[in-house]
Amino acid sequence: MQNFSTPVFVVAVALVDGEGRVLLQRRRLGSEHGGLWEFPGGKIEPGETPQAAALREIEEELAIGLDPAALVPLTFASDTDSPPPPRRACVILLYTCRSWQGEAECRDGEEIRWYAAGELAGLEMPPLDYPLAAALKNVI
Repeated sequence: MQNFSTPVFVVAVALVDGEGRVLLQRRRLGSEHGGLWEFPGGKIEPGETPQAAALREIEEELAIGLDPAALVPLTFASDTDSPPPPRRACVILLYTCRSWQGEAECRDGEEIRWYAAGELAGLEMPPLDYPLAAALKNVI
C-alpha cells in the first residue's frame, strides 16, 4: 500500500423525497468527472464538521435549507488505497435527508433530476458514487 498525504474529505447528501426518489446533480462540463451524475455536496473545510459542510454545500448548490437533525449518516466511500496519480486520495461521507426547506434549484451543476433507487446503478457516475448508490438502494 502506498503512503498518501492526508485525504480530501467530502460530504454528500442523498435527498430522498416522499416517493423514495433521490436527487442527483450532473457535474459541470469541463470539471473533473464533468457530465457525470453525483450526490450533491462538497469538500469539508478546515475546522468544519461534516454536518456543517453538508448544510453549507446543499444551500450553495441547491438553494435549500437542511436541519442538522434531519441528516442521517449512511456510509462512506474511499479511494485512499489506490487513487490514480496525481489525484489526492478522497473519502466521501454520505448522509440521507428526507426533509428540507425550499424547492431545489440547480445552482452549481449542469442539471438536477430525481431518480428512483433502481435507476441509480444505470447512471454514469464518478467511481466513488457507485458504492454510495448501492448502499442507498438498501435503505429507500
